[in-house]
Amino acid sequence: MKAALAGPGGELLYQARRATGRDRGPDAVVEGILDFAAELRALGVDRFGEPARAAGVAVPGIVDEEHGTAVYAANLGWRDVPLRALLGERLGSVPVALGHDVRTGGLAEGRIGAGKGADRFLFVPLGTGIAGAIGIDGRVESGAHGFAGEIGHVVVRPGGLPCPCGQRGCLERFASASAVSQAWAEACGDPDADAADCAKAVDSGDPRARAVWQDAVDALADGLVTALTLLDPRVLIIGGGLAEAGETLFSPLRDAVRRRVTFQKLPRIVPAALGDTAGCLGAGLLAWDLLGTDPHGPGPHGAGPDGTTPTTTTPPEVTT
Repeated sequence: MKAALAGPGGELLYQARRATGRDRGPDAVVEGILDFAAELRALGVDRFGEPARAAGVAVPGIVDEEHGTAVYAANLGWRDVPLRALLGERLGSVPVALGHDVRTGGLAEGRIGAGKGADRFLFVPLGTGIAGAIGIDGRVESGAHGFAGEIGHVVVRPGGLPCPCGQRGCLERFASASAVSQAWAEACGDPDADAADCAKAVDSGDPRARAVWQDAVDALADGLVTALTLLDPRVLIIGGGLAEAGETLFSPLRDAVRRRVTFQKLPRIVPAALGDTAGCLGAGLLAWDLLGTDPHGPGPHGAGPDGTTPTTTTPPEVTT
């Protein structure tokens, strides 16, 4: 878990990390989040003379942002956890926002990171799986049912490898960091080899690594061109562990996307700027939006709960 006290422009005023405690069960994870949030709100009093004014939390899995429920998170063992209500009870009268981890990360990248100033962007982190965040005019789309941006489950290789979602040939089965790790481990015969090792082997000229890497890049480009055809983003932001390979990834990826576009307008393809703090910062921005304080314009709810629009002197909120 990552948590922070954040200012209205996304500045990190204090940050901390701790284990989720998921080995102790799903209820322990929830309790850990509640405790963490309460501690940071109290820290606001110690450091700024007032408690934090709002809270934002970003969680993985399927999230019902409207009702504040963590619907399903396999890695945490959650089903229908009313996290927003639980945080509201623990923190008192503080308004709470709940968001999906990838979408909140995309929100931060779009407003204050690599996509700053872009009216339309797509944020795609390449990690254990692949998801996406669709940014429009400073907001991120969750969709009618909370599934917007699930680019990892676009089929790019029909009849290909089976995916846990029930389909075959999904993008994340070929272009995620875990997929590259698996393919490289099989190709080099080392079960402990991972995507970072593959990238290093690519740089050293290993033809086996180059073949694995190019397969992943080609699959990724196919998925991204489908997305940009539908969404027409101005900026395409690539993050996650695989993006840490830098130009080893971005140079062939830009070429592969360029070769595939015809009538589409080619977006800028850039690395994410905020690293693994993006989700935490995005949760903070969600919280500021509750108060109507958005450094890029008025929030969706207008003035704050006290009838005023908070300024940068407002004490920061806790995000987890």
